[in-house]
Amino acid sequence: MPLRVYNTMSGEKEVFKPIEEGKVGMYACGPTVYDVCHIGHARATTVFDVIVRYLRYSGFDVTYVRNITDIDDKIIKKANEEKVLWSEIAERFTKEFWEDMSALGNLPPSIEPKATEYIPNMHKLIQTLIDKGFAYAIEGDVYFAVRKFASYGRLSKRNMDELISGSRVEVDERKKDPLDFALWKSSKPGEPWWDSPWGKGRPGWHIECSAMTMKNLGQTFDIHGGGKDLIFPHHENEIAQSEAATGKTFARYWLHNGFVTINHEKMAKSLGNFFTIKEVLKVYHPEVLRFFLLTTHYRNPIDYSDAALNDAKTGITKFYSTFKRVDEASSELNSATRNPQSEFEREAFENFKGLSGKIEEAMDDDFNTALAIGYLFDALKTVNRLCDDGCYFTMSYGRGVVAEIGKNILGLFTATPEGFFGTEAAKAALEISEDEIKRMIDERAEAKRSKEFKRADDIRGSLLKKGIILEDGPKGTTWKVKG
Repeated sequence: MPLRVYNTMSGEKEVFKPIEEGKVGMYACGPTVYDVCHIGHARATTVFDVIVRYLRYSGFDVTYVRNITDIDDKIIKKANEEKVLWSEIAERFTKEFWEDMSALGNLPPSIEPKATEYIPNMHKLIQTLIDKGFAYAIEGDVYFAVRKFASYGRLSKRNMDELISGSRVEVDERKKDPLDFALWKSSKPGEPWWDSPWGKGRPGWHIECSAMTMKNLGQTFDIHGGGKDLIFPHHENEIAQSEAATGKTFARYWLHNGFVTINHEKMAKSLGNFFTIKEVLKVYHPEVLRFFLLTTHYRNPIDYSDAALNDAKTGITKFYSTFKRVDEASSELNSATRNPQSEFEREAFENFKGLSGKIEEAMDDDFNTALAIGYLFDALKTVNRLCDDGCYFTMSYGRGVVAEIGKNILGLFTATPEGFFGTEAAKAALEISEDEIKRMIDERAEAKRSKEFKRADDIRGSLLKKGIILEDGPKGTTWKVKG
């Protein structure tokens, strides 16, 4: 089945055909670096990271561009509040963004342009729009004349005559039309500025993305991504200014991820329900958050709650627990036959060989990570049954297939089982230290040697209440965090 993607522009799933066979140019809107990242950023960057991973897995040579907006009203406001240079704020939170993305397992983009590095490109693009009659300058500011671009609103499905000036449309009495948006803003006292043909100033938000995509991907490229909140006005304005300047289609496919809500309410600082990535990772292993984000289709809304995170923790813990179980049984592989013996084992082996095909079928249907994870769960159940039956070779083979697919396509299962269960994040969530756990395991072992079985059971029960599960095996007792 060919790859099909949901194109916001057409409102339908379309067969994906890149401009150049075997190559994909993709742009996703990055952060405005004035504060630490929240879980909305986590979702957007993880969604497009997985899309890039799958495109590369499918054999495409992908040039992935994700920008950094390092000059903006919010950055200036933050700098004034802290009485530091705007560039210090931008640099600090760019580094914070990189740390968060690395922790989540997101790969760096091929190119990561910063807005301030593309000021000359923006000047050239703005002048082209002025020369073509799509933009006008007033007292050092330059605006795009929205009504000159006849197809404005086709991405967001909005009628131009119905659009009014509001919170998402810049208000300025000097504009010829309330819908017109700023391409260049004249500098105010105390603000950073760059020289331009229209005077000292700085770029508007929308123009930067057009300048950076054209420089790095060309006037027309394959995929433009971002959150649904960017469809209007940001992406609508990108299309207008880009296509007005070039006369060509800007992006061929528009992909947008759904909103994140908190306990079924819109996530917002004003509501006090705003969680940063760093806050979440203090309690949960990064792969728990990543797993949570991928268990819902990227276009659907996703509700963040403690219950949902704990469900995700339970889910991914099942994978790592099985991996650990298989690894501990690996000593039996030397004596295990490489030829499946039972009918179930033969069928399981064939299913493992075909698992990648099922995952590809799910991902080819508009990157359906939720369905792909469902298939991995099915395979995991089979691995556990094989382990129960002592089918060591096929069990180990299945474990490898599941882990490899999860890592290469979804960016999951990158840790060792020991690393996953022993992270500081997992320990921070416990009511007991690792040293205390080991002491109680030793005490329980001594109780069993003394045939004080009730005392041994009481120790196991006490640990279970604190979230620790004990597992007895031929090599002794091990522990894991309860999912």
